[in-house]
Amino acid sequence: MTARHIPRPGTRVDTEPIEVYRSGRILAPRQLEFADLGTPLDEVTFVVVDVETTGERPGAHALTEIGAVKVCGGEVVQEFSSLVNPGVPIPAQITVLTGITTAMAVSAPPLHEVLPAFLNFLGPTAPVLVAHNARFDMSHLRGACEAIDMAWPRLRVLDTLGLARRLFSRDEVPNHKLSTLAGYCRAAVQPSHRALDDARATVDVLHAMIGRLGPLGVTHIEDLLTVSNPVPARRRRRAVLADQVPHSPGSYRFIGPNNEVLYVGSSGNMYRRVRQYFTAAEKRHRMAEMVDLATRVETTPTATLLEARVVELRDITRFDPPYNRRSRRPHTRTWISLDTTPVARLKTTRSCSATEAANSLGPFGSRTAARRAAELIGDEAGLNPAGLNVPRKADLSDCPCHFASHAPCALAPRGTVNTGPVALARARRLLAGSLAEVWDHQMARIARLAAQERFEEAMVERDRLLALLTAAQRRDLLVPLWRARRVVAASKREDHWEIILASYGRLLATATVSEARDVPEHAAALRNATPLLAAPPRAAEHAHPEETQLLAAWLSDPRSRVLAVEGEIPLAVPLTSAHRFPTSFPGAEESPGLAER
Repeated sequence: MTARHIPRPGTRVDTEPIEVYRSGRILAPRQLEFADLGTPLDEVTFVVVDVETTGERPGAHALTEIGAVKVCGGEVVQEFSSLVNPGVPIPAQITVLTGITTAMAVSAPPLHEVLPAFLNFLGPTAPVLVAHNARFDMSHLRGACEAIDMAWPRLRVLDTLGLARRLFSRDEVPNHKLSTLAGYCRAAVQPSHRALDDARATVDVLHAMIGRLGPLGVTHIEDLLTVSNPVPARRRRRAVLADQVPHSPGSYRFIGPNNEVLYVGSSGNMYRRVRQYFTAAEKRHRMAEMVDLATRVETTPTATLLEARVVELRDITRFDPPYNRRSRRPHTRTWISLDTTPVARLKTTRSCSATEAANSLGPFGSRTAARRAAELIGDEAGLNPAGLNVPRKADLSDCPCHFASHAPCALAPRGTVNTGPVALARARRLLAGSLAEVWDHQMARIARLAAQERFEEAMVERDRLLALLTAAQRRDLLVPLWRARRVVAASKREDHWEIILASYGRLLATATVSEARDVPEHAAALRNATPLLAAPPRAAEHAHPEETQLLAAWLSDPRSRVLAVEGEIPLAVPLTSAHRFPTSFPGAEESPGLAER
């Protein structure tokens, strides 16, 4: 069992004698094992595949033949070959190219028999699929799976065409066709536009390329899969920064030349994740720039992935690293609440009292989202637009008529302005989460605008509805945790149980045990050893809003069980909450900062 107390920034207090990690501490140098480098190529199972089809377009054209060769350690393990009945006549040009005739295809088994047999040929352990011009073969195989309602397995794919373009110059070969490469590499089988022959030729070409790459240090499958993507040699050499990173959950920090924190991240396997920054798997230009600046990597190992995510958020808040875009400056989040003096109006604030959080809306990830939600609440409640106290930005749906572009309009943007008591009561209901009428009105409005082909206006209405629903759903999840003095829960993971203790939305301690029968005992030990926080005057006072959101997601997992709760309100979401409504609208913008990680 491992358990650690996680107070405000400072040391971690163990409930048992285990290794203590403090912020910024670097592990002692250790001898790397061969397993750290990845899987050696001679231990990798490759399945070299080739398909013949009735045409080039997946879906529109069908498979006529599948051929595959399974190899491991340079030796052929097994072969697969079968014609496929495409259900249509074979075009004459395809017959001339491949030699496959309609008469041959008529007697062949149908796709729903051949494709499952091929997937079974791949075996229980996911091999690396290899193809020459893999985009063509993979797209047709995926399209065939969709045609018979089968799931295509998630496999790593190696394209020998892209690899050949990196390895063989024009001085060596005039082109990179399979027939040209097979001749240059002295393949035992020449391609004939039949699936099995082409797969056999590709095997010999693959082995020739691996032999050429060996002296360059490409000896593991992880290197081979990225060698066709150009990565600056300087960045590859800096991969030694990952050598001392442990293979455990935790938070990692890239440190710059002036000892500043450039970037903070977290992972369930820090070594594997940090190493990816130095390969072609990292496509983001900002991250490439950050890696080039980094001089070392510091880590904070944790017992669980949840704790790693929490430590990451706290480090981002503490260091404000320039290359992190999300989760920065949590205390600048926007709230919407109702102000009744001197007239009923909506106001935006940077904080909200703990008792008023249930009747306010937030925290929003951006001011734009807050503005959209406030405008929609004001329109639905019938508040006087002059009393919104929210900077209103003109967009397509704010104009009641075309004259509004020439002079200010005296009318409300939509609907009518209600009397003070009516508008106040409606606004209170909306802020409390009674959004059924808003949903009905907005969906009808969006449908009407779309039917009139006023798609830009429909998009604006969609984004306003999404901003309101997302904030209400987030608030309903977080408020019970913000008001809970103590929450103790356990969750079953792959081979262990995780136990957490939280107070007022902040994670205080975690523990891991291997057996379910040990959970109550260690949960009690965690409660006795961990002091609780004082009740905060404001919502999100003790923790980053995203930290509480991580706790809510962890508790909502079907594998989690709540063991004890001490709070003012139930740890639950009402059936009438905004969670009834979907927020996955096509093309909708993602709210920055508080998006699910």
